[in-house]
Amino acid sequence: MHRPSLNTQILIGCLLGIAGGLWLATLPTATPLVSNSLYGAKMLGNLFLDLLRVILVPLVFSSIVCGVANLRAHQQMHRVWIATLGFFSLSMTIAIILGLGAASLFRPGEGLQLEMFADATRNYQARQMPLPDYIAQFMRGLFQNPFKALADGDILAVVIIALILGIALVVGGERYKNIRNLLQELQELCLLIVGWIMRLAPFGLAALLMQLVATQNAALLTSLAHFIAVVTGTTLFHGIVILPLLLWLVTRMSPLRFWKGSREAMITAFATSSSAATLPITLRCTEQHLHVKKDIANFVVPLGATVNMDGTALYEAAAALFVARLAGIELDLAHQLIIFFVAMLGAIGAPGIPSVGMLSMVLVLESVGLPTAAIAILLPIDRILDTVRTAVNVQGDMIGSLIVQKLTESEPLTDQ
Repeated sequence: MHRPSLNTQILIGCLLGIAGGLWLATLPTATPLVSNSLYGAKMLGNLFLDLLRVILVPLVFSSIVCGVANLRAHQQMHRVWIATLGFFSLSMTIAIILGLGAASLFRPGEGLQLEMFADATRNYQARQMPLPDYIAQFMRGLFQNPFKALADGDILAVVIIALILGIALVVGGERYKNIRNLLQELQELCLLIVGWIMRLAPFGLAALLMQLVATQNAALLTSLAHFIAVVTGTTLFHGIVILPLLLWLVTRMSPLRFWKGSREAMITAFATSSSAATLPITLRCTEQHLHVKKDIANFVVPLGATVNMDGTALYEAAAALFVARLAGIELDLAHQLIIFFVAMLGAIGAPGIPSVGMLSMVLVLESVGLPTAAIAILLPIDRILDTVRTAVNVQGDMIGSLIVQKLTESEPLTDQ
């Protein structure tokens, strides 16, 4: 008998969890059946979240180190990779600002405080402090004993350590290839464990959704629809207006001409929701239809498939503010800057698979003390949003290759 795919299993689990929650909501809350069911759902849901937290730190650490260290493979193309990283940083910065701005302007989730996030709200409020003290503590927290940071799961400190180590491996070159290979194997090992954990995802998400639906009202569905509309609209604005504008400003290529050359890759990205699966088609469109030189396309496009995640960064920034409002928390500018920083760096080196996307969302939520149980709300709608944001991710890779070619066309690409 053919076993359904993991995505299908997760969908079935989410539907069963929602159905179970709706059924429990019709029963008197004082009955043993309701209390025992909610207790069991809480235990199973917490187990799934705890397993994700177990692998989060080593995966983030190894992914960021490997993502930065892999730049050395193209060290002879100094101007090319500097232009590439410059464009990726600029486009993701704009995307995150758009996500935060749209979530602040349209305020999805406002006025709906979820009871299951009450503990997180109390913990968050207990951590509040005056802004100067907060900034001072934040700066001190960035640079810590690496072993302490890894043991405590201090996400921001782990990211900084990984960046420093990745840059050191680039500068050190072949002398440290064994360390680079070891960290690459650590990343692969973490992804193997993530695959095991994801087998529990249908059950864990069903339990979290059952608990959520049984204790909340239908207003949550309205807020989710509002959130989907805000994120989809903002992502489309980034893909239809911002990226083509950047392309035109640098290369003077019209959006229509770009669409004719890129539509095959973008339609495939929309259908598969996977930058990695679309990569061969993206390369073909970039080289044959958009006429980007092979050596530039072969560097920019594969790197972009793992580093340049405009749509994903925009979504995670908006989702963090959405979850904060559901928890009854209003994030200040300092916390929004942390979200900006973590959403951008969380994309570096993260492989293009759904489970790692969920882990990066956990990373963003944990960085500002928001409840990670919110992934139970976000994952069922993730597939809807993933189609548009993946198409925009792939679009950004192709536009990036055109811009890099224009900026570096006077620079020889041979080894120095």
